[in-house]
Amino acid sequence: MIQVKAIHHRYGKQTTLQDISVDIQKHQITAIIGPNGAGKSTLLNVMAGLLEKQSGEIFIDNVNIESMKRDEISKVLAILKQTQNLDLRITVSDLISFGRYPYSKGNLTNEDHAHINAAISYLHLEPLKEKYIHELSGGERQRAYIAMILAQDTEYLFLDEPLNNLDIKHAVETMNIIKSLVEKLNKTVLIVLHDLNMVSSHADNVIALKNGRMVSHGDVKTVMTQKTLKDVYDYEFEIIKHEDKQICLYNT
Repeated sequence: MIQVKAIHHRYGKQTTLQDISVDIQKHQITAIIGPNGAGKSTLLNVMAGLLEKQSGEIFIDNVNIESMKRDEISKVLAILKQTQNLDLRITVSDLISFGRYPYSKGNLTNEDHAHINAAISYLHLEPLKEKYIHELSGGERQRAYIAMILAQDTEYLFLDEPLNNLDIKHAVETMNIIKSLVEKLNKTVLIVLHDLNMVSSHADNVIALKNGRMVSHGDVKTVMTQKTLKDVYDYEFEIIKHEDKQICLYNT
């Protein structure tokens, strides 16, 4: 479990996160939602130890993150940011090997190669492994990046808007892959999403942010309500139930 206790964060004089306390449950998908500027990516990066908080505490499996070195964190938590360098002239296989850096420091061992090959196999990237990243479609590229953090062999996976720039088919495929990482490989996923129906269909828990504050958190049925979503987005939603999912209709 990851425990977040009374986190505050500022950019300069601007407060971006205010008194955030939440537990991230193991072997589940927790989605962070909220309008632009709500603090979603900031929270993800603070929890990963990539941004310095002004106050509060973060524990990963009862260990304070401040007592952990960067390599130690990278062996339990992998993060995929929303902006990737697509100009790199590297192959899919080379990209995935980056996930082993916390262990190998660039000198790959047989164990590293085993993790790389397992990630390639799991994401069905064998036909693409010698292709260059810039040659891939958006969906293929995202699979390669997910394979990279899978090769990192961590329990916790942080994903910042992984559906950006994907069409509907590839967005659904990507979410199904992420779901399978939880159900088949016992991963724990924290994911920033804008598509509320992807949240309803795939997430177990939701953290709803607005102006750096947590409006609500809990399981999907608790958070994905008409009242809560109006509070978060200042917008009227209609919620309908379909196959035990709470689907959002965006009324005009």
